[in-house]
Amino acid sequence: MPKINGNEIRPGYVLEHNDGLWAAVKVDHVKPGKGGAFAQVEMKNLRNGSKLNERFRSADKVERVRLEQKDMQFLYETDGMLAFMDVETFDQVELPADLLGDRRPFLQDGMTIVVEFYDAEALNATVPQKVTCKIVETEPVVKGQTAANSFKPAILDNGVKVMVPPFVGQDEDIVVNTETMEYSERA
Repeated sequence: MPKINGNEIRPGYVLEHNDGLWAAVKVDHVKPGKGGAFAQVEMKNLRNGSKLNERFRSADKVERVRLEQKDMQFLYETDGMLAFMDVETFDQVELPADLLGDRRPFLQDGMTIVVEFYDAEALNATVPQKVTCKIVETEPVVKGQTAANSFKPAILDNGVKVMVPPFVGQDEDIVVNTETMEYSERA
């Protein structure tokens, strides 16, 4: 595995540190008036979810880990665990449901998502950036209310609330950006 300098750490990098696998969540490069520069890194443990703040000087060497990414199909949820299947080998993997956080409602039956592996251990899963959902409830269109930035609340079929433009009505399919949790376009 490649070793990188402490000042080369970027958000999203996976590092091997203190006998654990850590994902860099936030990185601030600090240049104090006295002393050498360093990178203040907020990290999250990929195995147990604990957080850690660490300082790395540019002379410090850190192991950068590359995770293998596989497309897997979502099967079902049971007892807080999500079951996924490899579409090529039909191997099944279970991951905790809280791993997806507030993006969990966007997971649909049969959806293909990316699961990241370290050796044979499944560590992380990401939902596609754009997901199609149906609007279950929203306010009717008010004539003359066509201001450029006016949005109205809508409830989707998965229970998530998003703001939509006034021309979008009930029972319409829309595309939602799962990273920003916002309306993207009509489906």
